[in-house]
Amino acid sequence: MTTDRHASPALANPLLKVRDLNAWYGESHALHGVSLDVGEGETITLLGRNGVGKTTTLRAIMGILRKRTGQIEFAGRDLMQMPLHRTAHMGLGFVPEERGIFSTLTVDENLLLPPVVSKGGMEVEEIFELFPNLKERRNSPGTKLSGGEQQMLAIARMLRTGVKLLLLDEPTEGLAPVIVERIGEVLSTLKKRGMTILLVEQNFRFASRIADRFYLMEHGRITADFPVAELDQRMAVLHEVIGV
Repeated sequence: MTTDRHASPALANPLLKVRDLNAWYGESHALHGVSLDVGEGETITLLGRNGVGKTTTLRAIMGILRKRTGQIEFAGRDLMQMPLHRTAHMGLGFVPEERGIFSTLTVDENLLLPPVVSKGGMEVEEIFELFPNLKERRNSPGTKLSGGEQQMLAIARMLRTGVKLLLLDEPTEGLAPVIVERIGEVLSTLKKRGMTILLVEQNFRFASRIADRFYLMEHGRITADFPVAELDQRMAVLHEVIGV
């Protein structure tokens, strides 16, 4: 396979700029010189098989994984030395694959708990317009929610904070098709409102409906990047690399 990691020109003023990012779990070198740009209002998807470094990339950007080198800038600010709580107050919101909701609290309590870190956070009733399922379950504890409802709640909690860049790790993993469809509709709505999204997603068909651009990862490296308009001509390579 030929790589084309320099095919897409760098954005003039990306909201998120990552250059030569290396990261480690203990002595294990997980990321090898990852570089990517996310423009304001874009939806970007990281593609690749399990274990190639997609989740690690999100964790390193967010600052959860601290053993890292390289350059990470968000809205022109250097994130490399910034503590995790400061990163969140910059307007980055991370929804992990395990969702991270408070399972003993109700939907309402989960939504009211996160601090508003910047202007533009959604009101609870506005969130219920996006997620009617959550409105119906507003008094239910997290333990009583389905997997899809938990995922909706995890995303909704971030929207309350005024997040400017939403990092989503496998948001459709293990969910019923009808719930996947609903989450896709919500992300499309957020995109129309100008939300910037960096998405890790194994469900390629889902990702292809909402992404503007794709980065392909193999063995902790970015091996290709391309816009959605080139998707059809890339299918043979994608089939070879990730089996779509």
